[in-house]
Amino acid sequence: MNGIEKGQAFLDERASAAMKASDPTAPRTDSTANGKRRPQLGFAPLPVVQTTCAADIEPEAIRWLWNGWLARGKFHILAGQAGTGKTTLAMALVAAVTTGGRFPDGTRAPVGNALIWSGEDGAQDTLVPRLLAAGADVKRVHFIGDVQHGDELRSFDPATDIRAMSDAAARIGDIALLIVDPVVNAVAGDSHKNGEVRRALQPLVEFGEKFGCAVLGITHFSKGTGGKDPMERVTGSLAFAALARVVLATAKLNDGEAFKRVFCRAKSNIGPDQGGFEYDLQQKEIEGHKGLFASYSAWGAAVEGSARELFAESAPDYDDGEGARAEQFLREILANGPLPQKEVDADYKGAGFSLSTIKRAKKRLGVVSKKDGMKGVWYWSLPSEKHEEVHEGDEEAQHIRVNPFGKNEPLQDGSPADNDETEVAF
Repeated sequence: MNGIEKGQAFLDERASAAMKASDPTAPRTDSTANGKRRPQLGFAPLPVVQTTCAADIEPEAIRWLWNGWLARGKFHILAGQAGTGKTTLAMALVAAVTTGGRFPDGTRAPVGNALIWSGEDGAQDTLVPRLLAAGADVKRVHFIGDVQHGDELRSFDPATDIRAMSDAAARIGDIALLIVDPVVNAVAGDSHKNGEVRRALQPLVEFGEKFGCAVLGITHFSKGTGGKDPMERVTGSLAFAALARVVLATAKLNDGEAFKRVFCRAKSNIGPDQGGFEYDLQQKEIEGHKGLFASYSAWGAAVEGSARELFAESAPDYDDGEGARAEQFLREILANGPLPQKEVDADYKGAGFSLSTIKRAKKRLGVVSKKDGMKGVWYWSLPSEKHEEVHEGDEEAQHIRVNPFGKNEPLQDGSPADNDETEVAF
């Protein structure tokens, strides 16, 4: 008998033993001898993979809480730059759900309860005021608090207490939306390791499936990731964005005249993955609470395009220091008065700054571009500078919203080779 035949004989013998062990009519091997029980011999049952024929599965549609944006039973991520009001936006979504109000696209939300866990903002002085400012029905909003474990009272840990949270959700009932802020706190291990992140977030995924609610985890963009695809900017492991069925993103954009904020889809595995809405963050006094002010989101017009296209002109992440260094660079070179743009162009390249970084720093500082006479040279100056030679050409500086910068063109608005009436001041 060769090796293959021996192996097959062993498997056949093991299978036969397993079948006898499960057959109540088969003779047992655990009879006693001399008053002593002999050890039972045999093998554990072999694992059996269960399969389901596709023909036996009844297909069903995605159950949307907000059509195309928030799905019942699914895990979502809301990520964005610091200061873009992600938590305030989340409170606006809670307000729509708890009151049956309208989402930014005008559709009406189904009424349901909301569950919130926040590890960053206090409920009493921050979140409840924002909910009231957004018009939420606070009787339908519940905050996750401490955990009672025997005689011990400890802080809720989303990395280990999801089961206890499920019990609380069952008592409340009709949970339509769960907010976890920040979602990285749900990961007890290394949030930069895919395997650990997936294992840690799986209970949240299962929570959404069990209660048929949309789960929305809030997080930041990683530092120094400006210009990258928004999916790559989500902090921590790529598993955060990969596990989410929908990734929503926020950014503060520069449209050439002023800043605006945009909320959009960066990814969707279950619906459209483009488009978004402008929004603004405003404050108002809470009715019935004199002197108490809170922020709320005011939705604006719909916008088209992918997240990467929409974020192309996003303001820099100040945390990475590049934007601040560019501003300091401009302050230093313009400290002694206006400079010709040709010199600015040479200096910023020599300092290692990109064109887009310098343009954004210029707009934030309010640096003035003015021409010395109709056919003169363009100068840059700090907004507080008052210099005769630059002021002379004020009337000729045409501020037109066009972009004269080609792919490889210099920063200066005019140059000896291109210094005519079509020059544009930025």
